[in-house]
Amino acid sequence: MAEITAECVRDLREKTGAGMMDCKRALEQAGGDIEKATTILREKGAAVLAKREARSASEGTIGCYIHTGGKIGVMVELNCETDFVAKTDEFMELARDIAMQVAWSQPEYVTREDIPENRVEKEREINRQWALNEGKPEAALPKIVDGRMEKFFSTVVLLDQPYIKNDETTIGEILREKAGKLGEKLAVRRFVRYRVGEEG
Repeated sequence: MAEITAECVRDLREKTGAGMMDCKRALEQAGGDIEKATTILREKGAAVLAKREARSASEGTIGCYIHTGGKIGVMVELNCETDFVAKTDEFMELARDIAMQVAWSQPEYVTREDIPENRVEKEREINRQWALNEGKPEAALPKIVDGRMEKFFSTVVLLDQPYIKNDETTIGEILREKAGKLGEKLAVRRFVRYRVGEEG
């Protein structure tokens, strides 16, 4: 089985438009073969779902969650394409679940693209220095840094976070799954998290 590198995952993502975790799982299933992985993704519909990204998602709802005791409150704007879907119980429950995720997991950004480039570079350099200080060989640094960056993204990026109701999947994957079920593009536009006594 061929080694599944971050570069392979990125290549497959660019080719199909599917999510990072979907691509990684497809590559694992295909033994590292990009062509087979592409077929797997198409069969599962992940590549088809990605085409919805070009559509406009301007309808939606504000999902709210107040943590027990009223000390933490979250509002999330979840968008879809039609008012019809926005009013469904499934869509509104998803918005509330994502608000609950934000309350518990405290993400800082919705997507990786929202992170300022200088912060990403700083984080990369910190992880590189950390690996050097541990005595890791120079040749292994890129792979080590990539792995630690994935951990960083899964902490600060909402769509990359493990879902609190099922840590085998991510918020991004839950969104794609629900988009397939509801037949519309779904997107988290923004969120805000308040904690009593916290500086604004």
